Amino acid sequence: MSKVCELTGKRAMSGNNVSHALNRTKRKFNVNLIKKRFYIPEEDKWITLKVATSALKTINKKGISAVLKEARSKGFLKK
Repeated sequence: MSKVCELTGKRAMSGNNVSHALNRTKRKFNVNLIKKRFYIPEEDKWITLKVATSALKTINKKGISAVLKEARSKGFLKK
């Protein structure tokens, strides 16, 4: 399972750890992902998605149906 948000397409970034002496070593900035079940009343079913917490805030604001429609138009979700 890859660390990618299924609604927004966010994925891990790479960068540097920078010490006090300005030594740089490579590191990874992972996405804050959670596995969450959502109920879709239009289709009368539950779906499980791996979403970023920032996407959860968007779902709470816009609603799951609007966010799914937007994600399908951008090509992040199939069907």
